[in-house]
Amino acid sequence: MQPEMPPGFVQTALQTAEEMRAQLTEKAVVDADFRQLLVSDPKAAIKQEFGIDVPESINIVVLESDMNTLYMALPAGPDLDEEQLEAIAAGLCCCL
Repeated sequence: MQPEMPPGFVQTALQTAEEMRAQLTEKAVVDADFRQLLVSDPKAAIKQEFGIDVPESINIVVLESDMNTLYMALPAGPDLDEEQLEAIAAGLCCCL
């Protein structure tokens, strides 16, 4: 049985992840070296920008859109376990 999360916990975690994604995107738009790092080694880019070590168990894929292709990422479904919720709360996953 999973422990009950406080009201707003998941929403706050998703907002934090979205803010991190926005910051990474903004920097990648103006800094070509950072953009290359983010594409080639997202975990290193996150470490550089936020000082966060992303666990090996978390996979991060960065895709570059072009004029003909747009990617859409969907958040995790409602059946998250405690470890996944903690990772989201730490800003380590969910739509980066």
